[in-house]
Amino acid sequence: MSLTESPNRAKRNVIVLVLAQALLGAQMPMLFTVGGLAGQSLTPNPCWATLPISMIVLGSMLAAQPLSHLMARFGRRVGFITATGFGALGAAISAYGLYTASFAFLLLGSLATGVYMSAQGFYRFAATDTASPEFQPKAISYVMAGGLAAAILGPQMMKLTAQSMAIPFLATYLAIIVINLAGPILFAFLDIPTPPVRPKGAPQAGRPLREILRAPVIIVAMVTGMVSYALMNLVMTSTPLAVVGCGFSPAAAADIVSAHVLAMYVPSFFTGHLIARFGHAKIIGTGLVILAGAGAVAISGVELTHFFAALVLLGIGWNFGFIGSTAMLATAHRPEERGRVQGINDFAVFGGVFLASLSSGSLMNCTTGGTAQAGWQAVNLAMIPFLILAGCSLVWLVMRPKETR
Repeated sequence: MSLTESPNRAKRNVIVLVLAQALLGAQMPMLFTVGGLAGQSLTPNPCWATLPISMIVLGSMLAAQPLSHLMARFGRRVGFITATGFGALGAAISAYGLYTASFAFLLLGSLATGVYMSAQGFYRFAATDTASPEFQPKAISYVMAGGLAAAILGPQMMKLTAQSMAIPFLATYLAIIVINLAGPILFAFLDIPTPPVRPKGAPQAGRPLREILRAPVIIVAMVTGMVSYALMNLVMTSTPLAVVGCGFSPAAAADIVSAHVLAMYVPSFFTGHLIARFGHAKIIGTGLVILAGAGAVAISGVELTHFFAALVLLGIGWNFGFIGSTAMLATAHRPEERGRVQGINDFAVFGGVFLASLSSGSLMNCTTGGTAQAGWQAVNLAMIPFLILAGCSLVWLVMRPKETR
Protein backbone atom coordinates (compact mmCIF):
# COMPACT_ATOMS: atom_id res chain seq x y z
CA MET A 1 0.00 0.00 0.00
CA SER A 2 1.37 3.43 -0.97
CA LEU A 3 1.79 6.28 1.47
CA THR A 4 -1.06 8.16 -0.19
CA GLU A 5 -3.34 5.23 0.62
CA SER A 6 -2.37 5.02 4.30
CA PRO A 7 -5.52 4.18 6.31
CA ASN A 8 -4.59 6.59 9.11
CA ARG A 9 -3.95 9.45 6.71
CA ALA A 10 -7.19 8.77 4.85
CA LYS A 11 -9.22 8.70 8.08
CA ARG A 12 -7.63 11.93 9.32
CA ASN A 13 -8.46 13.69 6.07
CA VAL A 14 -12.02 12.39 6.14
CA ILE A 15 -12.45 13.77 9.68
CA VAL A 16 -11.21 17.22 8.58
CA LEU A 17 -13.48 17.20 5.54
CA VAL A 18 -16.48 16.04 7.58
CA LEU A 19 -15.94 18.97 9.98
CA ALA A 20 -15.59 21.35 7.03
CA GLN A 21 -18.77 20.01 5.48
CA ALA A 22 -20.56 20.42 8.81
CA LEU A 23 -19.39 23.89 9.83
CA LEU A 24 -18.49 25.70 6.63
CA GLY A 25 -21.27 23.90 4.79
CA ALA A 26 -23.85 25.44 7.12
CA GLN A 27 -23.70 28.60 5.03
CA MET A 28 -25.23 26.88 2.01
CA PRO A 29 -28.71 26.13 3.47
CA MET A 30 -28.63 29.65 4.93
CA LEU A 31 -27.91 31.16 1.52
CA PHE A 32 -30.39 29.00 -0.35
CA THR A 33 -33.12 29.87 2.15
CA VAL A 34 -32.61 33.64 2.24
CA GLY A 35 -31.25 34.17 -1.28
CA GLY A 36 -34.59 34.12 -3.08
CA LEU A 37 -36.36 36.03 -0.31
CA ALA A 38 -33.64 38.71 -0.22
CA GLY A 39 -33.70 38.92 -4.00
CA GLN A 40 -37.47 39.25 -4.01
CA SER A 41 -37.21 42.15 -1.55
CA LEU A 42 -34.79 44.09 -3.79
CA THR A 43 -35.62 43.30 -7.40
CA PRO A 44 -38.36 45.27 -9.17
CA ASN A 45 -39.12 42.21 -11.32
CA PRO A 46 -40.31 39.09 -9.43
CA CYS A 47 -39.12 36.91 -12.29
CA TRP A 48 -35.56 37.57 -11.08
CA ALA A 49 -36.20 36.79 -7.42
CA THR A 50 -33.98 33.69 -7.46
CA LEU A 51 -31.21 35.36 -9.48
CA PRO A 52 -28.95 35.68 -6.38
CA ILE A 53 -29.02 31.89 -6.02
CA SER A 54 -28.36 31.52 -9.74
CA MET A 55 -25.33 33.79 -9.39
CA ILE A 56 -23.97 31.57 -6.60
CA VAL A 57 -24.26 28.59 -8.91
CA LEU A 58 -22.77 30.54 -11.84
CA GLY A 59 -19.80 31.50 -9.68
CA SER A 60 -19.41 27.87 -8.70
CA MET A 61 -19.49 26.76 -12.32
CA LEU A 62 -16.94 29.37 -13.42
CA ALA A 63 -14.65 28.57 -10.47
CA ALA A 64 -14.65 24.78 -10.97
CA GLN A 65 -11.85 24.60 -13.54
CA PRO A 66 -9.60 27.32 -12.02
CA LEU A 67 -9.97 25.73 -8.57
CA SER A 68 -9.18 22.32 -9.99
CA HIS A 69 -6.01 23.69 -11.61
CA LEU A 70 -5.07 25.58 -8.43
CA MET A 71 -5.38 22.43 -6.33
CA ALA A 72 -3.52 20.36 -8.91
CA ARG A 73 -0.65 22.87 -8.74
CA PHE A 74 -0.59 23.83 -5.04
CA GLY A 75 -2.69 21.19 -3.27
CA ARG A 76 -6.16 20.85 -1.79
CA ARG A 77 -5.36 22.91 1.30
CA VAL A 78 -4.49 26.06 -0.68
CA GLY A 79 -7.58 25.69 -2.85
CA PHE A 80 -9.96 25.20 0.07
CA ILE A 81 -8.54 28.09 2.13
CA THR A 82 -8.70 30.40 -0.89
CA ALA A 83 -12.34 29.46 -1.38
CA THR A 84 -13.28 30.31 2.22
CA GLY A 85 -11.81 33.75 1.62
CA PHE A 86 -14.16 34.17 -1.31
CA GLY A 87 -17.02 32.92 0.87
CA ALA A 88 -16.36 35.65 3.41
CA LEU A 89 -15.88 38.28 0.71
CA GLY A 90 -19.10 37.29 -1.06
CA ALA A 91 -21.12 37.47 2.15
CA ALA A 92 -19.64 40.91 2.91
CA ILE A 93 -20.55 42.26 -0.53
CA SER A 94 -24.05 40.79 -0.26
CA ALA A 95 -24.49 42.36 3.17
CA TYR A 96 -23.48 45.70 1.70
CA GLY A 97 -26.03 45.18 -1.06
CA LEU A 98 -28.78 44.65 1.50
CA TYR A 99 -27.61 47.64 3.55
CA THR A 100 -27.71 49.94 0.50
CA ALA A 101 -30.75 48.24 -1.11
CA SER A 102 -28.62 47.42 -4.16
CA PHE A 103 -29.70 44.35 -6.09
CA ALA A 104 -26.52 44.60 -8.17
CA PHE A 105 -24.26 44.26 -5.11
CA LEU A 106 -26.35 41.35 -3.84
CA LEU A 107 -25.73 39.62 -7.17
CA LEU A 108 -22.01 40.45 -7.15
CA GLY A 109 -21.63 39.06 -3.65
CA SER A 110 -23.52 35.94 -4.64
CA LEU A 111 -21.17 35.43 -7.59
CA ALA A 112 -18.13 35.55 -5.27
CA THR A 113 -19.84 33.15 -2.84
CA GLY A 114 -20.01 30.65 -5.70
CA VAL A 115 -16.25 30.09 -5.40
CA TYR A 116 -16.81 28.64 -1.94
CA MET A 117 -19.70 26.49 -3.19
CA SER A 118 -17.45 25.10 -5.92
CA ALA A 119 -14.76 24.19 -3.40
CA GLN A 120 -17.29 22.42 -1.19
CA GLY A 121 -18.12 20.25 -4.17
CA PHE A 122 -14.48 19.11 -4.22
CA TYR A 123 -14.60 17.88 -0.60
CA ARG A 124 -16.03 14.56 -1.79
CA PHE A 125 -13.20 14.13 -4.30
CA ALA A 126 -10.56 15.12 -1.75
CA ALA A 127 -11.83 12.34 0.50
CA THR A 128 -10.76 9.79 -2.12
CA ASP A 129 -7.27 11.22 -2.71
CA THR A 130 -5.59 9.24 0.08
CA ALA A 131 -8.16 6.43 0.37
CA SER A 132 -7.80 2.89 -0.87
CA PRO A 133 -10.20 1.82 -3.66
CA GLU A 134 -12.24 -0.15 -1.09
CA PHE A 135 -12.55 2.86 1.24
CA GLN A 136 -13.36 5.44 -1.46
CA PRO A 137 -17.19 5.03 -1.59
CA LYS A 138 -17.35 5.08 2.20
CA ALA A 139 -15.06 8.12 2.40
CA ILE A 140 -17.35 10.00 0.00
CA SER A 141 -20.41 9.02 2.04
CA TYR A 142 -18.85 10.03 5.37
CA VAL A 143 -17.89 13.46 4.04
CA MET A 144 -21.35 13.98 2.60
CA ALA A 145 -22.79 12.90 5.97
CA GLY A 146 -21.07 15.90 7.52
CA GLY A 147 -23.90 17.85 5.97
CA LEU A 148 -26.15 16.58 8.77
CA ALA A 149 -24.74 19.13 11.17
CA ALA A 150 -24.95 21.77 8.46
CA ALA A 151 -28.61 20.86 7.94
CA ILE A 152 -29.33 21.62 11.59
CA LEU A 153 -26.94 24.51 12.19
CA GLY A 154 -27.59 26.48 8.99
CA PRO A 155 -31.40 26.84 9.11
CA GLN A 156 -31.35 27.48 12.87
CA MET A 157 -28.81 30.27 12.41
CA MET A 158 -30.96 31.63 9.60
CA LYS A 159 -34.02 31.69 11.89
CA LEU A 160 -32.03 33.46 14.63
CA THR A 161 -30.50 36.07 12.34
CA ALA A 162 -33.06 36.68 9.57
CA GLN A 163 -35.07 39.32 11.45
CA SER A 164 -32.56 40.24 14.17
CA MET A 165 -31.59 43.55 12.54
CA ALA A 166 -33.66 46.37 11.08
CA ILE A 167 -32.76 45.19 7.56
CA PRO A 168 -34.07 41.63 7.07
CA PHE A 169 -31.41 38.99 6.33
CA LEU A 170 -28.48 41.39 6.88
CA ALA A 171 -27.39 39.59 10.05
CA THR A 172 -27.56 36.26 8.19
CA TYR A 173 -24.90 37.39 5.74
CA LEU A 174 -22.78 38.81 8.57
CA ALA A 175 -22.94 35.42 10.32
CA ILE A 176 -21.74 33.73 7.12
CA ILE A 177 -18.62 35.94 7.17
CA VAL A 178 -17.79 34.59 10.64
CA ILE A 179 -18.39 30.97 9.55
CA ASN A 180 -15.83 31.28 6.74
CA LEU A 181 -13.15 32.51 9.14
CA ALA A 182 -12.96 28.97 10.56
CA GLY A 183 -11.81 27.61 7.20
CA PRO A 184 -8.05 28.26 7.44
CA ILE A 185 -7.95 26.73 10.92
CA LEU A 186 -9.69 23.53 9.81
CA PHE A 187 -7.73 23.03 6.62
CA ALA A 188 -4.40 23.46 8.40
CA PHE A 189 -4.93 19.84 9.52
CA LEU A 190 -5.57 18.50 6.01
CA ASP A 191 -2.82 16.11 4.87
CA ILE A 192 -3.20 15.45 1.15
CA PRO A 193 0.00 15.37 -0.93
CA THR A 194 0.28 17.89 -3.74
CA PRO A 195 0.25 16.07 -7.10
CA PRO A 196 3.64 16.02 -8.87
CA VAL A 197 4.14 18.98 -11.19
CA ARG A 198 4.38 18.13 -14.88
CA PRO A 199 7.73 19.38 -16.25
CA LYS A 200 7.42 22.26 -18.68
CA GLY A 201 7.10 20.96 -22.21
CA ALA A 202 6.41 17.39 -21.08
CA PRO A 203 3.35 15.68 -22.58
CA GLN A 204 0.25 15.72 -20.41
CA ALA A 205 -0.15 12.54 -18.38
CA GLY A 206 -3.16 10.36 -18.98
CA ARG A 207 -5.44 10.01 -21.96
CA PRO A 208 -6.34 12.87 -24.29
CA LEU A 209 -9.43 14.75 -23.13
CA ARG A 210 -11.39 13.71 -26.20
CA GLU A 211 -10.77 10.05 -25.40
CA ILE A 212 -11.70 10.52 -21.74
CA LEU A 213 -15.02 12.12 -22.64
CA ARG A 214 -15.88 9.26 -24.98
CA ALA A 215 -15.85 6.74 -22.13
CA PRO A 216 -19.48 5.62 -21.56
CA VAL A 217 -19.08 5.40 -17.76
CA ILE A 218 -17.79 8.97 -17.55
CA ILE A 219 -20.55 10.28 -19.84
CA VAL A 220 -23.32 8.61 -17.83
CA ALA A 221 -21.81 9.56 -14.46
CA MET A 222 -21.71 13.20 -15.56
CA VAL A 223 -25.26 13.14 -16.96
CA THR A 224 -26.84 11.47 -13.92
CA GLY A 225 -24.85 13.62 -11.50
CA MET A 226 -25.85 16.78 -13.35
CA VAL A 227 -29.54 15.82 -13.51
CA SER A 228 -29.67 14.75 -9.84
CA TYR A 229 -28.10 17.98 -8.64
CA ALA A 230 -29.89 20.30 -11.08
CA LEU A 231 -33.36 18.96 -10.31
CA MET A 232 -32.73 19.09 -6.58
CA ASN A 233 -31.63 22.71 -6.96
CA LEU A 234 -34.57 23.59 -9.22
CA VAL A 235 -37.10 22.50 -6.61
CA MET A 236 -35.19 23.61 -3.49
CA THR A 237 -34.61 27.11 -4.88
CA SER A 238 -38.34 27.59 -5.39
CA THR A 239 -39.36 26.09 -2.06
CA PRO A 240 -39.05 29.19 0.18
CA LEU A 241 -40.95 31.26 -2.39
CA ALA A 242 -43.65 28.60 -2.72
CA VAL A 243 -44.01 28.07 1.04
CA VAL A 244 -44.29 31.80 1.80
CA GLY A 245 -46.46 32.33 -1.28
CA CYS A 246 -48.90 29.69 -0.04
CA GLY A 247 -49.40 31.60 3.22
CA PHE A 248 -46.80 30.06 5.52
CA SER A 249 -44.00 31.87 7.38
CA PRO A 250 -40.29 32.17 6.49
CA ALA A 251 -39.60 30.13 9.66
CA ALA A 252 -41.72 27.31 8.22
CA ALA A 253 -39.70 27.55 5.01
CA ALA A 254 -36.48 27.28 7.04
CA ASP A 255 -37.79 24.16 8.82
CA ILE A 256 -38.69 22.57 5.48
CA VAL A 257 -35.25 23.36 4.06
CA SER A 258 -33.70 21.91 7.23
CA ALA A 259 -35.67 18.67 6.80
CA HIS A 260 -34.61 18.59 3.16
CA VAL A 261 -30.90 19.04 3.92
CA LEU A 262 -31.10 16.38 6.63
CA ALA A 263 -32.64 14.03 4.06
CA MET A 264 -29.79 14.88 1.70
CA TYR A 265 -27.16 13.71 4.15
CA VAL A 266 -28.67 11.13 6.55
CA PRO A 267 -28.53 8.37 3.89
CA SER A 268 -24.80 9.05 3.49
CA PHE A 269 -24.13 6.82 6.50
CA PHE A 270 -25.06 3.82 4.41
CA THR A 271 -25.02 4.97 0.75
CA GLY A 272 -21.38 3.89 0.37
CA HIS A 273 -22.19 0.44 1.75
CA LEU A 274 -25.16 0.14 -0.61
CA ILE A 275 -23.00 1.11 -3.57
CA ALA A 276 -20.39 -1.48 -2.57
CA ARG A 277 -23.09 -4.16 -2.32
CA PHE A 278 -25.42 -3.38 -5.22
CA GLY A 279 -23.26 -1.34 -7.60
CA HIS A 280 -23.36 2.25 -8.82
CA ALA A 281 -26.07 1.87 -11.46
CA LYS A 282 -28.73 0.42 -9.15
CA ILE A 283 -28.22 3.12 -6.52
CA ILE A 284 -28.30 5.90 -9.13
CA GLY A 285 -31.46 4.41 -10.65
CA THR A 286 -33.09 4.25 -7.22
CA GLY A 287 -32.23 7.91 -6.69
CA LEU A 288 -33.89 8.92 -9.97
CA VAL A 289 -37.07 7.04 -9.02
CA ILE A 290 -37.17 8.78 -5.63
CA LEU A 291 -36.72 12.17 -7.32
CA ALA A 292 -39.72 11.38 -9.49
CA GLY A 293 -41.66 10.50 -6.35
CA ALA A 294 -40.75 13.88 -4.84
CA GLY A 295 -42.24 15.64 -7.86
CA ALA A 296 -45.42 13.56 -7.65
CA VAL A 297 -45.93 14.43 -3.97
CA ALA A 298 -45.29 18.13 -4.62
CA ILE A 299 -47.85 18.22 -7.41
CA SER A 300 -50.49 16.53 -5.24
CA GLY A 301 -50.93 19.48 -2.82
CA VAL A 302 -49.56 22.60 -1.13
CA GLU A 303 -50.12 21.86 2.56
CA LEU A 304 -47.11 21.87 4.89
CA THR A 305 -47.16 18.07 4.95
CA HIS A 306 -46.83 18.01 1.14
CA PHE A 307 -43.89 20.41 1.24
CA PHE A 308 -42.14 18.43 3.97
CA ALA A 309 -42.69 15.05 2.29
CA ALA A 310 -41.68 16.28 -1.16
CA LEU A 311 -38.50 17.95 0.09
CA VAL A 312 -37.49 14.93 2.17
CA LEU A 313 -37.87 12.67 -0.86
CA LEU A 314 -36.00 15.22 -2.95
CA GLY A 315 -33.07 15.07 -0.53
CA ILE A 316 -32.93 11.27 -0.46
CA GLY A 317 -33.16 11.05 -4.24
CA TRP A 318 -30.35 13.56 -4.62
CA ASN A 319 -28.18 11.60 -2.18
CA PHE A 320 -28.52 8.31 -4.04
CA GLY A 321 -28.24 9.87 -7.50
CA PHE A 322 -25.39 12.27 -6.82
CA ILE A 323 -23.22 10.12 -4.53
CA GLY A 324 -23.74 7.15 -6.82
CA SER A 325 -22.66 9.26 -9.81
CA THR A 326 -19.63 10.63 -7.94
CA ALA A 327 -18.50 7.16 -6.91
CA MET A 328 -19.01 5.89 -10.47
CA LEU A 329 -16.90 8.75 -11.86
CA ALA A 330 -14.10 8.07 -9.34
CA THR A 331 -13.69 4.55 -10.77
CA ALA A 332 -13.53 5.70 -14.40
CA HIS A 333 -10.39 7.85 -14.55
CA ARG A 334 -6.73 7.34 -13.82
CA PRO A 335 -4.99 9.17 -10.93
CA GLU A 336 -3.11 11.47 -13.31
CA GLU A 337 -6.41 12.44 -14.97
CA ARG A 338 -8.08 13.35 -11.67
CA GLY A 339 -7.84 17.14 -11.89
CA ARG A 340 -9.09 17.39 -15.48
CA VAL A 341 -11.96 14.95 -15.08
CA GLN A 342 -13.19 16.36 -11.77
CA GLY A 343 -12.96 19.94 -13.04
CA ILE A 344 -14.89 19.15 -16.22
CA ASN A 345 -17.46 17.15 -14.27
CA ASP A 346 -18.13 19.96 -11.80
CA PHE A 347 -18.25 22.52 -14.62
CA ALA A 348 -20.95 20.44 -16.30
CA VAL A 349 -22.82 19.71 -13.06
CA PHE A 350 -22.90 23.32 -11.93
CA GLY A 351 -23.70 24.48 -15.44
CA GLY A 352 -26.86 22.38 -15.22
CA VAL A 353 -27.55 23.63 -11.70
CA PHE A 354 -27.14 27.24 -12.87
CA LEU A 355 -29.71 26.79 -15.62
CA ALA A 356 -32.06 25.08 -13.16
CA SER A 357 -31.79 27.84 -10.56
CA LEU A 358 -32.15 30.51 -13.25
CA SER A 359 -35.32 28.83 -14.48
CA SER A 360 -36.72 28.36 -11.01
CA GLY A 361 -37.78 31.94 -10.38
CA SER A 362 -39.33 32.29 -13.83
CA LEU A 363 -41.29 29.07 -13.46
CA MET A 364 -42.50 30.15 -10.02
CA ASN A 365 -43.45 33.74 -10.75
CA CYS A 366 -43.70 34.47 -14.46
CA THR A 367 -44.99 31.56 -16.55
CA THR A 368 -48.22 30.56 -14.84
CA GLY A 369 -50.11 33.73 -14.02
CA GLY A 370 -48.08 34.50 -10.92
CA THR A 371 -49.87 32.29 -8.37
CA ALA A 372 -47.62 30.34 -6.00
CA GLN A 373 -49.63 27.13 -6.43
CA ALA A 374 -49.44 27.18 -10.23
CA GLY A 375 -45.74 28.11 -10.18
CA TRP A 376 -44.96 25.25 -7.80
CA GLN A 377 -46.73 22.82 -10.13
CA ALA A 378 -44.73 24.14 -13.10
CA VAL A 379 -41.43 23.73 -11.25
CA ASN A 380 -42.12 20.08 -10.44
CA LEU A 381 -43.50 19.20 -13.87
CA ALA A 382 -40.27 20.54 -15.38
CA MET A 383 -38.42 17.60 -13.77
CA ILE A 384 -39.99 15.00 -16.07
CA PRO A 385 -37.91 15.32 -19.30
CA PHE A 386 -34.63 15.42 -17.41
CA LEU A 387 -35.47 12.37 -15.34
CA ILE A 388 -36.26 10.55 -18.59
CA LEU A 389 -32.90 11.65 -20.05
CA ALA A 390 -30.93 10.44 -17.01
CA GLY A 391 -32.88 7.18 -16.79
CA CYS A 392 -32.34 6.38 -20.46
CA SER A 393 -28.61 7.11 -20.24
CA LEU A 394 -28.32 4.75 -17.26
CA VAL A 395 -30.20 1.98 -19.07
CA TRP A 396 -27.97 2.52 -22.12
CA LEU A 397 -24.87 2.01 -19.95
CA VAL A 398 -26.19 -1.10 -18.21
CA MET A 399 -27.20 -2.68 -21.51
CA ARG A 400 -23.72 -2.31 -22.98
CA PRO A 401 -21.27 -5.24 -22.74
CA LYS A 402 -18.95 -4.77 -19.75
CA GLU A 403 -15.83 -4.54 -21.88
CA THR A 404 -17.21 -1.52 -23.79
CA ARG A 405 -18.33 0.56 -20.80
